[in-house]
Amino acid sequence: MIRKPITRRTALKALTAAGLCGPFTWRLHGAAPSETLYHASFGAAGMAAADIGSLTASKHVKLVAVADVDLTRTAEIKMRFPDVRIYQDWRQMLDKEKDLNTANISTPDHMHAPMTMRAMQQGLHVYTQKPLTHTVFEARHLARYADQNKRITQMGIQIHSHHVHREVVAMLRDSVIGKIREIHSWSGKQWGDRSPRPNRTDPVPAGLDWDGWLGVAAERPYIGDNYYHPFHWRKRLDFGTGTFGDMGCHILDPVFAGLELPPPQTVRSELDPPNEENWSPEAQVEFTFPTAPRLAEGAKLVWYSGNARPPAEVKALLGERPLNDQGTIYIGTEGVLYSPYIAAAVLLPADKFHDYKRPSPGSVDHYREFVEACRGNGKTSTPFSYSGPLTEMVLLGCLATRFPKTTLKWDSVKLQFTNLSDANRFLRRTYRKGWEVEGL
Repeated sequence: MIRKPITRRTALKALTAAGLCGPFTWRLHGAAPSETLYHASFGAAGMAAADIGSLTASKHVKLVAVADVDLTRTAEIKMRFPDVRIYQDWRQMLDKEKDLNTANISTPDHMHAPMTMRAMQQGLHVYTQKPLTHTVFEARHLARYADQNKRITQMGIQIHSHHVHREVVAMLRDSVIGKIREIHSWSGKQWGDRSPRPNRTDPVPAGLDWDGWLGVAAERPYIGDNYYHPFHWRKRLDFGTGTFGDMGCHILDPVFAGLELPPPQTVRSELDPPNEENWSPEAQVEFTFPTAPRLAEGAKLVWYSGNARPPAEVKALLGERPLNDQGTIYIGTEGVLYSPYIAAAVLLPADKFHDYKRPSPGSVDHYREFVEACRGNGKTSTPFSYSGPLTEMVLLGCLATRFPKTTLKWDSVKLQFTNLSDANRFLRRTYRKGWEVEGL
């Protein structure tokens, strides 16, 4: 049976129904549970609304402020939280709200890093949606700042805490299929666009601060019909990271965690590059890695998105099983592990693993984990020390699509490509004048 694709929002609902998003209490510096956490949200609707709902499930968490450049998207939050203070400029929110303890950053990708850095510089612990940043440089520097300044952080890849993800990670760490020779991961989503940017300027809707929406990005005219706001920014080079940047953070997360991947040595793209404005709807990108405990010599990871899929010889390893629209196939020295996205993993050949006792790690509430870590109880599982390097790897793949049929050699320590200097200019961005953030 072909499963209907499961979205992250569907998964969140499932976690809630299972009692995994229940009430919790905390306060900065591990104060008494009866005290109140003062929380701010960067974003009011969409994923921001979901994050707000999960974090304010506790009566001890008080949402005091929300910033959103589109005031027409704040009505529901204002209805749910009548006392919340609404800002259109997130910088003003940080300047005026001096008693904040934490924040969630749930906005278009290009604003994750500046908002997160400013919040951490003000002393806040942060829950930032994936991908953590828009550039490799930003990911490295957010992780470094969080570590040096003891901020508690969590990247919003809620599926990281789902039991099927945790089971795959446990099996990989148990080396149940031996050392890994190949990993093939894919997503059927097509967050790209082959068309040029429309040559027009549309009126900015009432309630939208277009300059604030652009933020650190270069100025350009507003285009309506949902071209940028509120959703299709994901397809645009300057604002989103396409299918790879968005879904790669989900699907490659168990690969990264289970195999404890080192930084890649090379990355190579095989399909069409993005155009001047948009990511390509399809991608096929291959990474190679240095010697590592769970990897066979010469191990490779191949990512596919859009209509691209693993080759026939890889799909044949599954027998008659159809490919899920999203997932990963791990090819090891002792067998194969097929992991459909948010579905039970399959060990092959089945008769070989008939007696294998599968781990049962259960699910964890991704939000509660963040909360308890802030109380001094345990640690987060996707702190920036983990999610920063994961994001770096994913964004290197996005960057490689700009240079098809070219093997890029990566030096992680120096944060540069060693064989193509032109690629290095995409490792960081120049923030627009007036939107600079210290440390980025």
